Amino acid sequence: MNKQEMFKLIKDVPFDTKKVVYKDEGIELFLLRPSELSKRFKGYDPKKNFQIWLKHAEREFKPNHLRIMIDLNLRTRSRPDLKRDLLLAFDNIFYGSDPEKELEKLSRQNFDHFLNPIVMIGILAQLFIVEQEYGYNKESKFDPPTLFLQGWVREFIDSPTEIDNLCMSVCNRQPPKAKYVKLENKKDKKHVRSLKPLWYTEEL
Repeated sequence: MNKQEMFKLIKDVPFDTKKVVYKDEGIELFLLRPSELSKRFKGYDPKKNFQIWLKHAEREFKPNHLRIMIDLNLRTRSRPDLKRDLLLAFDNIFYGSDPEKELEKLSRQNFDHFLNPIVMIGILAQLFIVEQEYGYNKESKFDPPTLFLQGWVREFIDSPTEIDNLCMSVCNRQPPKAKYVKLENKKDKKHVRSLKPLWYTEEL
């Protein structure tokens, strides 16, 4: 489903109900909307809160953004010939496209290294984008705020920097390199209204 359809699905999930959005190969990706929030969420609208969970065999846990980034970095290192295809597919997911359609061809490719099925990674990326758009209520240096995450997705696919150094930068809450976001960021004075696909891979 595309981003707007996912938005609607999330809003329609009843409180305290589990909603599976992906299931394959012993893996289950599901949503949960708790009716009560922890005390650290003071003033937060519970209607905008939902949790993303991953079940693998008997383990259930809440994945974070690094799972997407590490998976895509491993895929690019094992198949550098597919780097542009990965960048384009995950950019299109960022812009609202259906992850299953965007990743249909890539799901038939062989990758020596990855964490989870690529369609699941695409749906997870979509969910994190929706989560930020739906519930993010802090001031951001990026417009849209989700560009911070997408900049890192682009950098993990495109950059030759070692994965441990990239992870360290993300964990230290550093922003992605300006080349991956500046022309698309409406808060940047270099913002360009209309950009061609993969604009950040070329010198403009």
